[in-house]
Amino acid sequence: MFKLNFKIALRNLWRNKTSSLINIGGLAIGLSSCLLLMLYAGYELGYDKKYKNADHIYQGMVNVYDETGHIARTHGFTQNALAPALKDGFGGILYAARTTDLYKRLVAHKTSSLKLDNRYADPDFLKIFDYQFISGNPEKALSDPNSILLTESAAKRLFGTTDVLNRAVKFENQADLKVTAVIKDLPANVSYPFETLVPWTVYERLNTWVGKVNWGNHDFLTLLSLDKNANIEALNAKLKGIVKRNMPTAKEDIFIYPLTKLHLYSDFVNGKSIGGKIQQVRIFVALALGILFIACVNFMNLATAHAQKRAKEIGIKKTIGATKTSLVIQFLLESLILTAISILISIAVVEVSLPWFNHLLDINIVIAYFNPANWLVLLAVLLLTGFVAGSYPAFYLSNFNPIQALKKSLNFKSGYSLNLRQLLVIVQFSFAIILIAATVTIYKQLQFIKDRPLGYNSSALVEITHEGMLYEKYEQLKSRLLADGAVIAVTQSSGSLTNRDGTIRDLKWDGMSEADKLIDFDQIYTTYDFIKTTGIKLLAGRDFDKQFASDTAGIMLSKKAVEAMGLKDPVGAKILNQGVVRTVVGVFNDMVWGDRTKFEVPMVITYTEGISEDITMRLNPQKSITESTASIDRIVRELNPDFPVDIRFLDKLNEVKLKNEATLAKLSNVFGGLAIFISCLGLFGLSAFSIEQRTKEIGVRKVLGASIGELTKLLSLNFIKLVMIAIVIAMPIAYLLMEKWLNGFEVRTSMSWWIFILTGCFTLVIAMVTVSWQTYAAAKANPVKALKHE
Repeated sequence: MFKLNFKIALRNLWRNKTSSLINIGGLAIGLSSCLLLMLYAGYELGYDKKYKNADHIYQGMVNVYDETGHIARTHGFTQNALAPALKDGFGGILYAARTTDLYKRLVAHKTSSLKLDNRYADPDFLKIFDYQFISGNPEKALSDPNSILLTESAAKRLFGTTDVLNRAVKFENQADLKVTAVIKDLPANVSYPFETLVPWTVYERLNTWVGKVNWGNHDFLTLLSLDKNANIEALNAKLKGIVKRNMPTAKEDIFIYPLTKLHLYSDFVNGKSIGGKIQQVRIFVALALGILFIACVNFMNLATAHAQKRAKEIGIKKTIGATKTSLVIQFLLESLILTAISILISIAVVEVSLPWFNHLLDINIVIAYFNPANWLVLLAVLLLTGFVAGSYPAFYLSNFNPIQALKKSLNFKSGYSLNLRQLLVIVQFSFAIILIAATVTIYKQLQFIKDRPLGYNSSALVEITHEGMLYEKYEQLKSRLLADGAVIAVTQSSGSLTNRDGTIRDLKWDGMSEADKLIDFDQIYTTYDFIKTTGIKLLAGRDFDKQFASDTAGIMLSKKAVEAMGLKDPVGAKILNQGVVRTVVGVFNDMVWGDRTKFEVPMVITYTEGISEDITMRLNPQKSITESTASIDRIVRELNPDFPVDIRFLDKLNEVKLKNEATLAKLSNVFGGLAIFISCLGLFGLSAFSIEQRTKEIGVRKVLGASIGELTKLLSLNFIKLVMIAIVIAMPIAYLLMEKWLNGFEVRTSMSWWIFILTGCFTLVIAMVTVSWQTYAAAKANPVKALKHE
């Protein structure tokens, strides 16, 4: 029986080539889109979950209070004293380790030298994370004060092999270290990637300030591994007040948060997570299921629309004893065959498009073909999609009355079946319209953020890392660059203009209140020519200047800082900053430091020598960029030959900051377009069938004098009505969804009426083109042939 049903299914698919191709094509596109988006969702949801004890790894977090006692912000940068304090005084904590953010550091072996992504970490770091060791002992790898751990790819790049245990390297041209371990490369979806891992003791040796216990400095990250039976709520309650006990003036609290949740739930309000990247993942999962649903709707619509062609077949089968169950099985089998073919095509499409997809999102997803779980998921998709797509047609067709079926007296133009098809078309296009409106809104928000003034001129602004011999040769570097004409201004600073990495609290000034002590100021350390180089707009006063010796104790305030301090005549005012009385020499306009989606905060720029991470330069507009960067590269290499030169353009660094929004916009464009295409594919199939059923009617009307325009309007009107109903339903839903999404941004664009007008018109035009193409051809056909049609 199965063999017979299988043959009948194949013959029916071959007989109805157009509808079969539409179904297979629509399902293949829908499944490909669904699989790609689900792979991405799985990649994001799998962050930090590959460790054996992943559920028991936590990160230290900080709640900072404002002057009113409310939590002003939450961040993950903690004090260097926190990890040792937790290990000594708190039960339930198995291991605690400090680590740093990821920075490029020079690692050299003989003539080979590379800039590798490095972290400094305590030995417990290797007990918290169970890395796969190729060589070395995880218990002792970071215990040696002169050790370094390499990943597999880093070892191969540096030595050409992974057999490098006890080999010597020069680190940052300052420390002689030996390789004590090599580990397998880390997955891309981890929060703490690295290529080299260096003991905390080396960090303290190279930077003496790191070793000083400081409860007011938030430059480090703290990671914990807890006992399986640890009570998290009790531990967080015990942590409350730990900073204040060690630093009475502190207005902050420590709590711990699961590392497996931090990537997806990193947005905090009032100390509680309100979401984060999980919202983007949810959008993509909904998009994946929605596109697959549209493809399934196409299948159901076309299958029920072609029911009349199979009426006699069903009538004969029922007359000779076929049961309803056997007919349902037959039609579900046809659906499963179509789905199986579509899945095979979709796997090929996914494999071919995966490199493009990875490049688009800057991720590294691979399909594990030998993982049985993946094949089980694929089988589940096959069965679920086949059943969802074929269930209604199967039950609908198997319910035909055999006598009516043999007489071809079935009513296909009224009743539940037609209403359901109309409803499905409306739902299908409603989803597609929501996607179009969302895509336009996302693009508008992205452009709004991109066009937001930064407060400085990022064009032709470049930076290099301040490292090696450049510390003692900075003035020589600056003089040579200016003399060469490659640049017109040079400055040094404690951090990049694109990375918010320094804050200060407890500044003092005349007339301040007790609450003012809790104001957080962004702070940049710099020397001369900072304003001149960056192009920040001065509102009053001047830049730091060598002509004024007193400027070595100078400070500049942003407009918001002046407002926060309540200074009427800021220039010349005295500010106590970290025990040093400084004079305000200038007031500058507010600038965006780091995140373009956030409002500017009060900022101070302090003259301080010896604290510099970046050298920033403004290129000479009279020279080509290629010529200028070549000159910079040559001069820097001559003065600092042991370090590779990495020239970074601030415009490009700022673009990276919008990665999440840009990713969402790209995926919405691509998959929103696919959703519209699949919807139109279904509309094309339905209109083709409708025209075929009305061929004789068209011939009669033409003989009686109906024009081509009148016939086109007649045949198209019903479908256009459905699309218009979908527009009316989808618009308010799209508005509410996009309004909620925009509310997640501090800096946001407004909802514009033209978005919805444009979306509605675009959808209507696409639908009219899809339907009119066939209706025009049918209306133009020879009426004699139409009247002969059976």
